[in-house]
Amino acid sequence: MQTILVTGGTGTIGRTLIPFLQKNNYKVIILTRSLEDKPYENVEYALWNIKNKTINVEAMQRADYIIHLAGAGVVDHKWTKEYKRTIVESRTESSALLVDTLRNNKNEVKAIVSASAIGYYGPDTMPGKAYTEDDPAGNDFLATTCKLWEESIEKAKVLGIRVCTIRTGIVLSAKGGALPEFGKSLKFGIASILGSGKQMVSWIHVMDHCRILLQAIEHSNMEGAYNSVAPQPVTNKHLTTTLARIRKGSFYAPMHVPAFVLKLIMGERSQEILKSTTVSSTKIRDSGFTFIHPTLQSALQAEEKKD
Repeated sequence: MQTILVTGGTGTIGRTLIPFLQKNNYKVIILTRSLEDKPYENVEYALWNIKNKTINVEAMQRADYIIHLAGAGVVDHKWTKEYKRTIVESRTESSALLVDTLRNNKNEVKAIVSASAIGYYGPDTMPGKAYTEDDPAGNDFLATTCKLWEESIEKAKVLGIRVCTIRTGIVLSAKGGALPEFGKSLKFGIASILGSGKQMVSWIHVMDHCRILLQAIEHSNMEGAYNSVAPQPVTNKHLTTTLARIRKGSFYAPMHVPAFVLKLIMGERSQEILKSTTVSSTKIRDSGFTFIHPTLQSALQAEEKKD
């Protein structure tokens, strides 16, 4: 049984990923800041502290692979100067700690699969053109963050370790993230369309995303960046009204939330839900990956059964 060391394993993605890895006969060790929170059974927990640059070296030495998901939430807090620094450093400094530990200690790690995000590309610049992995990074805050994030973990390549970065779209999961936020107003029969609603959303069902992470572990030819997005990006309006129809049938009222209101409430963060980002899934499909949930309808219905 091979061992995967996971960072950020207690977040939204981890809640689906950890049981999925176990079902596929992997032993899992989760790097955590506290041993008090142990949400999974038959999982080993090991301490690390990014700020203090400490880590359980012995746990890393038993790992065959690393899945690196750690990073502060992007829309969880107001984007103060201090919190923006936290967003960046939680990613780059955690990567640096992993790479430094691997450099300075004997290990058997064959590959690192690291999270990134489609924020790497910035907003759409050409209508109808989807970003591919060959496109350069954008210039806004999240694009710069993602670029630094990827560069920080790619330093492991000089150690002879294969590195694969997964640029993740909007993950649809009933266990957290964007989907519960989209559904909040539906409790009152209102489908809240954000801004114009025309902005493109490149999404991925959480199980398909976990399957991509595992494929990146198991396929030794996967290296560099891959987009983790479904084949059919949709508009914000289409996503919101599709969810509304699944939950409410025809008993809902669509309502636009003006962009200026979102900007007043969310400040700079609002640009992330108002911008359009159309991203291609061609490269991951060409690798042999087949989506369980290629359509939005299928993805949302699967999560409604869990809710």
